[in-house]
Amino acid sequence: MEEVLIFATILAPILTALVQLVKKTIKLPTNIVPALSFVIGIGLGAIAYPFTDLDLVLRLWAGGFAGLAATGLFEIGTKREGTTK
Repeated sequence: MEEVLIFATILAPILTALVQLVKKTIKLPTNIVPALSFVIGIGLGAIAYPFTDLDLVLRLWAGGFAGLAATGLFEIGTKREGTTK
């Protein structure tokens, strides 16, 4: 479990930058940004195989954790209005 958390810690700043890039480029409702961050995190964890020897499931977990950390877990249930960009 320590390796998953360490890998999530490494992925979180990268994921934050990617989500910010998506927010600045595409106009989308702000209430889906946390879910988008979670999905991008899982995808980033899946494609990060050259950088770690973790199994795929553990990389997916790390990506999900990083996605939730990038936007804040509490924001998933928060109703936010408006759009990005």
